[in-house]
Amino acid sequence: MDSPATAPRPAGVASARQPVLFMPHGGGPCFFMDRPDTWDHMAAYLREIAATLPGRPDAILAVSGHWETAVPTVTSATHPPLIYDYYGFPAHTYRLRYPAPGAPALAARVRALLDAAGIENAEDPTRGFDHGVFIPFMLAFKQADIPIVELSLRRDMNAEAEMQVGAALTPLRDQNVLIATTGMTYHNLAHFMTRNPASDAAARAFDDWLTQAVEAPPEQRRDALLRWDRAPGALLCHPRPEHLLPLMLAAGAAGQDLGRRDYSDTIMGKALSGFRFG
Repeated sequence: MDSPATAPRPAGVASARQPVLFMPHGGGPCFFMDRPDTWDHMAAYLREIAATLPGRPDAILAVSGHWETAVPTVTSATHPPLIYDYYGFPAHTYRLRYPAPGAPALAARVRALLDAAGIENAEDPTRGFDHGVFIPFMLAFKQADIPIVELSLRRDMNAEAEMQVGAALTPLRDQNVLIATTGMTYHNLAHFMTRNPASDAAARAFDDWLTQAVEAPPEQRRDALLRWDRAPGALLCHPRPEHLLPLMLAAGAAGQDLGRRDYSDTIMGKALSGFRFG
């Protein structure tokens, strides 16, 4: 029997379609450290996300820039652990807890949708949630009571393939599943912590271009995002695109829904944005 997280709503029961999110997840456990003002605006944005949804999701399908596999892979554990995949931070940040349950039935539904689209996929019954999920979710969904399945990115960093994965998963949105992707619109760690006029300018140029691309009509949006690496400042902002590719999956899951920027900030000189579809 399908669980409430994967089964269609009974006839006559109203349910608004869930949006698709691309959320910035910050740097490591940044929201839980003493860095006055640096991450405050981003933290406030994350804390307000749940209130902006059409209703409480039955489950969340999460995608972060911190899990790559050969084929799209879902977590299928009932109680996934946390993966503290950040290094050199204070001891208390390795004691953070986020005991959200897994959702094996949703994991099976994700695999079925990918199978139907002809997309090879897999599951991992032991993997937990990386910090690209649990750190922002500790603010956005702080009660840790919504079941979560995490989906990996493809290791080959193929933007079109990620869009196809997202498109295959669109039906989940009508089953009260929130597709929440996380990454960063700027992710060049060699420049992030230093004020460098060239990288600051590149971040602004790319952020402006990316916002225009996301907010374009769906067909134009798709064409633009597939050429992201030709955008102004793109390769300086993303020497490797794993923190941008969750946005490609989100755009695929958006279908014909329009996108809009719902978060904009400048942190350490670098322009950063968050986006929502639907």
